[in-house]
Amino acid sequence: MVAVLFITFLICLAIGVPVAFSLGISSLVYFIGAGMPLTTMSQRFFAGLDSFTLLCIPGFVLAGSLMNQGGITERLIGFCNKIVGHITGGLALANVGASMLFAGISGTALADTVSIGGVLIPAMKKQGYDSEFSCAVTAASSCVGPIIPPSVPMIIAATMTGLSVSKMFIAGIIPGILLGVVMLIVAYIISKKRNYPKAERRATLKEIIKSGKESFFAIVMTLIILVGILGGIVTPTEASIIAVLYGVLVGFFVYKELTMKRFLKCLQDTVVSSAAIMALVGFANIFAYILTKEQIPQMVAEFMLSVTTNKYIILLLVNLLLVFVGMFMETISAILILFPVLLRLVTAVGVDPIQFGVICVLNLVLGLCTPPVGVCLFAATNIGETKLTKVTKELVPFLIGNFAVLGLVTYVPALTIGIVNLFSK
Repeated sequence: MVAVLFITFLICLAIGVPVAFSLGISSLVYFIGAGMPLTTMSQRFFAGLDSFTLLCIPGFVLAGSLMNQGGITERLIGFCNKIVGHITGGLALANVGASMLFAGISGTALADTVSIGGVLIPAMKKQGYDSEFSCAVTAASSCVGPIIPPSVPMIIAATMTGLSVSKMFIAGIIPGILLGVVMLIVAYIISKKRNYPKAERRATLKEIIKSGKESFFAIVMTLIILVGILGGIVTPTEASIIAVLYGVLVGFFVYKELTMKRFLKCLQDTVVSSAAIMALVGFANIFAYILTKEQIPQMVAEFMLSVTTNKYIILLLVNLLLVFVGMFMETISAILILFPVLLRLVTAVGVDPIQFGVICVLNLVLGLCTPPVGVCLFAATNIGETKLTKVTKELVPFLIGNFAVLGLVTYVPALTIGIVNLFSK
């Protein structure tokens, strides 16, 4: 019946059935074929959703949406541009910098691409940047979103395996910053080589302070989330609700750009996005239950360990698998299916579960800007109104830098676990 399960799943994907329903249909076929009661299937579905931590997903999605609709995004971009705008390729650097700040609120890569890209890609084109480069730097920098806390994929990975969400968040700080720094360097080198424009003059300290004041409430929103979670003051779920309330107050009463119409649109988008994620989690939990019942994780671990027991080679093979899967499958779907299976394998060779959680998320997130199913790549290309093949070519230097960071995160545990231990003392 396991063969039937996987064949049905692959057929559903091949004919265009959404991943969530592909998981559900293949699981249903398995239950019927194995003669198992369907009540167990419904129980496993809702058991997968019975988690307080999962409540923070709609919270962070809504917070990111409020940030965009309430004028916070533009102020963050303006602040970053005042700081680096005078450098060659200043807007490209501001793009990466804004993504790093935006990551501290939304936790999703696509939200970053659409929000920041919608403002900066047209602005970069207007100032003389190549359209393809503008799209590439936007898509690449959006990968920081799910690494710097909060992170929706990390919440999913931690929740379904019983790991600490807070520790996962802490472990993602340094890798996220490294990604940002590497992309800043790549963007600067390319901009310098092509002589991309810069601001006519360096912003004065007074102008920077003024812009900082305008974006103060946006930056504070990020600090509330990070300090609250990392300091153990609030749980991720509580932090998400605080972020939503803060976003509403700032959007309505401080910046006064959030109207009731925009607010309702934020709620609508959040409901749709959250429902899609929750359906995926529920059906994936049924699928994972079947895999566990059939001892698939043990079989995969035993097979890999029969090939080699070297931790570093195992990590290399797992990375290659995740990168390949990330090129074809949406991040959360891949995490739900593969993370529990591979976690058993890597822990058997001595890899820390928290470190592997960051490795897994980073691998799959890089797939968001990699063909053929890179949703951030497609979104940026649509905004820039250019050709996918040309944008992909411009992405190569950024991907090389990002994969270098992945290598460091994989083989230098201090970048993840070291930081977690530091905060835990």
